[in-house]
Amino acid sequence: MTTIDFYFNAEDRLQVACRLAAKAVSQNKRMLVYAPDADTASRIDKMLWTWQAIGFLPHCAASDELAAETPVLIAAGEETPAGCALILNLSAQAPPHFTRFERLFEVISAEAADRAAGRDRYRYYLDRGYKIANHDLAAGHE
Repeated sequence: MTTIDFYFNAEDRLQVACRLAAKAVSQNKRMLVYAPDADTASRIDKMLWTWQAIGFLPHCAASDELAAETPVLIAAGEETPAGCALILNLSAQAPPHFTRFERLFEVISAEAADRAAGRDRYRYYLDRGYKIANHDLAAGHE
């Protein structure tokens, strides 16, 4: 069963997403970033190029010809690339295919609309029996 990690009180969701992607890459794990909104997908793509001052996180679209060799993939649909055990959700809804992954990451900001959507997803997962780990990103916590 997929394990789920909720990171809440994020000052910047995409910064946290980049940090989680960098951690996955450092552990030699592949991650799919689920971003069905074209604007969000474009923004995370740009941030991954500039994430570190001395480099970037190797990434591409899940449909790209280099996807099989790339550790971080960005997808708008239900792609489930081979060897991708991690999925990071940047949608307001639960990814329809999250059960195909070993681990799901949810990043929630302090913004009211994002918090409300995050609570809905949290209840959705909880009602279905998923184990959820909570990580508070507010100052003085994690």
